[in-house]
Amino acid sequence: MTLSVTDRDAVGRTLRPEPGKTISRRRIVGVVVGATVGLDQVTKLVALRRLSPTAIHIWGDLVRLQLSDNAGAFLGLGAKLSPSLRFWVFTVASAAMVLWVLAYALRTDDLPRDGIVAMALVAGGGIGNLIDRTSRGGKVVDFLNFGLGHLRTGILNIADIAIFFGALYVMWVAVQASRRSVDSDD
Repeated sequence: MTLSVTDRDAVGRTLRPEPGKTISRRRIVGVVVGATVGLDQVTKLVALRRLSPTAIHIWGDLVRLQLSDNAGAFLGLGAKLSPSLRFWVFTVASAAMVLWVLAYALRTDDLPRDGIVAMALVAGGGIGNLIDRTSRGGKVVDFLNFGLGHLRTGILNIADIAIFFGALYVMWVAVQASRRSVDSDD
């Protein structure tokens, strides 16, 4: 069964696509997840082959490339948990969350196209990091650091960026939908 995707305008009205111009929900999810996982894994492979723990500064100090193995979550949170607990939290629970996000993106009828893309970014980033965890002894390859002066991100990767911006956009879409709902009740 192919589910067609429809767009919504700024006030939430459904925009009808021209006949024959619909893009299947599965295709959108597949392309976004595939591109996210592919880019994540290729950049991690390049990082493993070309980088060291010593930082390379790009564009002044705006970007640092620095290889790091991360046994925890963002900013190393949970890295000191026992290996068994890290497996259950960062591999099993993450895999369950990725499956839920994929199911939601594929089965929620009123999810607009941009919401599907955002959910697929989250799923693709999750899959990218799960590939690392299952193939690298529970660790994730991180290599990017952004910032100005002392205000910096932690060391992260493309999967983390996809998860962050996908989740941020999902939250923004939810707030917009809530506002539309409140406005329509008035």
